Amino acid sequence: MTGPSLAHRIRTEAHAIWFAVRDPRTPWLAKLVGVLVAAYALSPIDLIPDFIPVLGLVDDAIVIPLGVWLFEKLIPPALFAEHRARAEIETQRPVSWPGVAIIVAIWVAIAWLIWSVVATSEYN
Repeated sequence: MTGPSLAHRIRTEAHAIWFAVRDPRTPWLAKLVGVLVAAYALSPIDLIPDFIPVLGLVDDAIVIPLGVWLFEKLIPPALFAEHRARAEIETQRPVSWPGVAIIVAIWVAIAWLIWSVVATSEYN
């Protein structure tokens, strides 16, 4: 029998981070890192969409684990273990609306930048 999938482990870690960020015992720097990691990991929209070959999966396979690793270095191990156990028990996957807003804002900024370059180059 195999263990949980990578997607399940990433989702569980992100969920544990989300719980830890809301815990008053979590240091403020860890909270800052945790909000960014959880918002990105739990967002239904990716910075690089999964349908883009290779790059679409690289963000999930590299960015999120690096963020989890950094968060773990900033929080007491026992505290994170407590939240990790709670996340394992949870059955519903939360949706990070701030994460959605961040990713949509990035896509809008990229679209605006492309439009600006195209519009400017038409008149040169």
